[in-house]
Amino acid sequence: MKVSVKYIVTLSIFMVVLFIGGYIFVRYLYRINQPIIEGVVECHTYRASSKLPGRIDSLFVAEGGWVERGELLYTISTPELDAKLRQVAALEAAAEALNLEVEHGVRKEEIVAARNLWHKAMAGEDLAKKSLTRVKNLYNKGVVPRQQYDEVLANYEAMVATANAAKAAYEMAVEGATKEQRAAVAAKVREAQAAVDEVKSYLSDARVYAPMSGRISNIISEPGELVSSGYPVVTILDLSDMWVVFNIKESDMVGIALGVRFDGYIPALDKTLQFEVNYIASEADFATWGATRARGGFDIRTFEVHARPIGDFNALLPGMSVVVRGVI
Repeated sequence: MKVSVKYIVTLSIFMVVLFIGGYIFVRYLYRINQPIIEGVVECHTYRASSKLPGRIDSLFVAEGGWVERGELLYTISTPELDAKLRQVAALEAAAEALNLEVEHGVRKEEIVAARNLWHKAMAGEDLAKKSLTRVKNLYNKGVVPRQQYDEVLANYEAMVATANAAKAAYEMAVEGATKEQRAAVAAKVREAQAAVDEVKSYLSDARVYAPMSGRISNIISEPGELVSSGYPVVTILDLSDMWVVFNIKESDMVGIALGVRFDGYIPALDKTLQFEVNYIASEADFATWGATRARGGFDIRTFEVHARPIGDFNALLPGMSVVVRGVI
């Protein structure tokens, strides 16, 4: 039986089409039966806040904008602290003036006055001594009574004490303040300076700067609004350091290890990037599938796995999905 060339060609074409169709069908079955692992892109998030409560005065950034580390984000109005700073600054000036007075000592005019009082007291002492000598002689002779002698003696002792006190006052004026007095005044100066530094420290918190370069994702409060201490006003995303978080069932953990690379599809960008596993949780997190049989069944738990993108990932944004077909 003679077979025509046309039959052979038709049969060959049919066999090729059948083979290709079978191959496509098998690949399709394999693809739809492959497990799909989905992760979410995350990054470091910084929330800028102030230790100082108050009303937002000015806002210098906008949502979606880019900021550099150290750039001014917003300021807080602090009229109470401004008044407090003026108060403690005045106390500091008064303490420093007192310290200068102690260091420079007593004025010359005060020293002269103290010396004159001492000389006056010594003259009074000399006069009282002479009077006591005369009255004592008369008392010994029985001319004056005992009471008069006692009065003159008491007056002499009082004048001696007055002269000694005037001399001590004069010597104190010449020597100036004591070591203890100088130390006390210096301590007052340091106390006032510390109060000024404290208020200035609070005032510095009225200006809030970006802790890290990144993109502004959210601004919670606007100018004129009151915010409490530690309230996050501006949220910054660090897009220079991103990773993908997967929650993978323990039954799919075969072959997953640190350093393993795989391809992930990003639907938002319609492109595939390569990723590398850099973190695997030390313990399982929660059950994603519960056993339905009392015997022979077990719950399947999940492990958190992180993977970082390799190469150019500038278009990648937090919150995007990453789809991986098959086991990583």
